Amino acid sequence: MSTSRNVVKKVLSVETNEGAGAKVRRSIGSTQLKNLTPFLMLDHFHTPSGAGFPDHPHRGQATVTYMLEGVSLHEDSAGHKGKIEAGGVQWMCAGRGIIHAEMPQSGNGLPDPRGLQLWVDLPKEFKMVEPSYQELGPAQIPTAYPQGEDGPVKVKVLSGKSHGVESPVRPLGGCWYFHVIFNKPGTIFQDIPAGWTTFLYTLKGSVRVGSESTSHGPFHTLVLSATPDQTGVELTATEANTEFVLVAGEPLNQTVVQYGPFVMTSREEIQKTFIDYQLGQNGFEKAQTWKSEIGHM
Repeated sequence: MSTSRNVVKKVLSVETNEGAGAKVRRSIGSTQLKNLTPFLMLDHFHTPSGAGFPDHPHRGQATVTYMLEGVSLHEDSAGHKGKIEAGGVQWMCAGRGIIHAEMPQSGNGLPDPRGLQLWVDLPKEFKMVEPSYQELGPAQIPTAYPQGEDGPVKVKVLSGKSHGVESPVRPLGGCWYFHVIFNKPGTIFQDIPAGWTTFLYTLKGSVRVGSESTSHGPFHTLVLSATPDQTGVELTATEANTEFVLVAGEPLNQTVVQYGPFVMTSREEIQKTFIDYQLGQNGFEKAQTWKSEIGHM
């Protein structure tokens, strides 16, 4: 018996300025929506020409960047560099520490870069692992067709499992991430592990959740219920060209102590992170000397 989750909280994301000229709709991590373990932040970003996110550090979380339009360049202090194209995803585990720059590319006839960045807390035992990446180009992301390839809906499986299709991405800690695209009205049921924290972020069109009568338009974060009997979520597009992301994660039974891009489980660990960063040690060996090429172009 499939029992659907329902909406328990709805938050509209309003565009604000962030980084160097970027515009961001922040949902999770805003004053209206904190403490949604394991999720720390969700930004829907738009970066006009010349804007971006120059050199900055991270410790203790994973950052998931999914490009919806345009292209973004990435470079870090461990020598990794690359490009995330529209429809591609980068799953970066910051672990014990990394410094990087994220600079979306615009101009020369390119569309303005737009995308989503999700921060996922790492389980305490993985906070100090070595940094790592899992990257999938647009053609590498598996797609599920719940009602066949001629049906009204497809699901891009960035992580987790949907209708028999599984992503190769293996996060540290449970996290399923889907981009659901309806080209015409329709309904699907997506299985989700019982008890996991689950939310939708709406991009286009209009979606209804479970048996409720309310339809939800773009730029809303919908937090879903998580009772033990709820095995997934029923999702109904009430308009053609409806798109949203559906994300679920295993809750973490640990304290969150966050200072900007540093996320640990105690004040003492945050103080030690500051010392490591200032002294250039324990993952931040290049903190005082490294400068990205892309962040200073």
